[in-house]
Amino acid sequence: MRIEDMMRKNLVTVNPATPIGEALLLLRINRIRHLPVLDKEQLIGIVSDRDLRDALPSRLIAHDDDDTILHKPVSDIMRRHVITAHPLDFIEDAAVQIYENKIGSLPVVEGTRLVGMITESDLFNSLIELFGVNKPSSHIEVEVEDRVGMLAEVSQIFREAQVNVNSVVVYPGKKPATKNLVFRVQTFDPRSILQLLADRGFTVVGPTDGGIDL
Repeated sequence: MRIEDMMRKNLVTVNPATPIGEALLLLRINRIRHLPVLDKEQLIGIVSDRDLRDALPSRLIAHDDDDTILHKPVSDIMRRHVITAHPLDFIEDAAVQIYENKIGSLPVVEGTRLVGMITESDLFNSLIELFGVNKPSSHIEVEVEDRVGMLAEVSQIFREAQVNVNSVVVYPGKKPATKNLVFRVQTFDPRSILQLLADRGFTVVGPTDGGIDL
C-alpha cells in the first residue's frame, strides 16, 4: 500500500507568525497532535502538542511573562528539521521512519509542497486492515523449514480446504533454520485445517486447541 492511499489530505496548518495560544486551540478543537508550519505553501517546520505544552506557563508557578508566551509565534518553538515522506512511498517505509526517529507523524510532500500527513495511528489502523484482524477470522501459525517453496506448500493446504487467506506474515522461528508463517483465514472453525496440516507433517504452533479469533 502506498502512502497516498491512506494519508490525510484535509490538513490543519499554521504559519510562522501564528501565536502559540492559537496553535494550541487549533490542536484541541481538531483533536490532532501535530501542526505543519507553512510559509507561502512551503513546509518550513512542524509543531506538536508536546512542543506547545513545553512552552506553556506552569500552572503551579506564576511568572510575569505568562500571558506574553501565548502571544509568541510558533516559529520560536517549531522544529525546522522536518522528516517527510513522499506520496508514492510504501507504508512500511513510513513505519520505519516513524519508528527509527521516534516521531508521531510524517508530513507528505511533493517537492516542498505539503500534500498530506500520516500519523502513527494511521499506520496502526492500516496495519490492522492489512493483517485482516478487523474481520472475523482464525489465526493459524505454522513452523516450517527456512527454505524456498515452504509458503507455497502450506498455502496449498488452504487451497485444498477451500479456505480463503486474509493475510500472511512471515518471521524467523525460535529454532535454527526455521521460520513461522502466520495466516489469517476466513473460517470460524479451523480444526479441520489444523488436522490437515498435522497429517501433512507440518508443525502447528497455534492455536493448539482449535481456538477462534473474532
